[in-house]
Amino acid sequence: MKALNIAATGMMAQETNVAVISHNIANMRTTGYKEMRADFQDLLYQTLRRQGSSTSESGTQVPAGVQIGSGVRIVSTPRMMSQGDPTATGKDTDVAIRGEGFFQVLMPDGRTAYTRDGSFEIDSTGTLVTEDGYTVQPAITIPQNASDITISNTGTVQAKVGNATTTTTLGQINLARFMNKTGLEAIGDNLFLETSSSGPAQTGNPGDEGYGTVLQNYLEASNVEAVSELSSLIEAQRAYEMNSRIIKAADEMSQTTANLS
Repeated sequence: MKALNIAATGMMAQETNVAVISHNIANMRTTGYKEMRADFQDLLYQTLRRQGSSTSESGTQVPAGVQIGSGVRIVSTPRMMSQGDPTATGKDTDVAIRGEGFFQVLMPDGRTAYTRDGSFEIDSTGTLVTEDGYTVQPAITIPQNASDITISNTGTVQAKVGNATTTTTLGQINLARFMNKTGLEAIGDNLFLETSSSGPAQTGNPGDEGYGTVLQNYLEASNVEAVSELSSLIEAQRAYEMNSRIIKAADEMSQTTANLS
């Protein structure tokens, strides 16, 4: 029976849906994480009676027709790029983005990756790096004898060097933005890569037109909402159970038909 295959596609789609939901819940405390969503699409249809086909020589037509669908599939898992809440940390090298943009990170293989995770550190050479040791771009070096490090809302990094009473500008944090943020490829470690779907990176300073600002001593929290995810999980579970009941009912109907023959 067609119902067996249709219900099977529904169960497989809900399994993937639950995997997406569980990934969101697992990353509720991940800095800068963006919630994912499973989008569904119906599959091909078998047309048994086409809409608008003629039913008589006088020109009467079929108003609705008969079509039997073949199920469902997951068509995409887009990310919801809404703003996460800023969380105070009190750490001088922690930076949150408010608004549009991504930090730029130089990968060991020479590629540039992008992240909303501003939990930066200073390595043994004084370079501002991510928690995995990847250099923030453009590179910013902080002298060993620097104190009172400040990062302005526009990304200017300053500090007092040595016994100086005035601040010295050490570098400038830039942001990158994309025409299609959901087209970025996630590679783990809170990092994304540019793709043909995302379009090329457009860089600028925080506070420039179209770019967000940065906030020192803060990190951007995940935008996952626990209540929403639990609600989605319950819906997915119910949909899975209903599809499994369809399989059971279709199997019982097949057995009844076989016993009649």
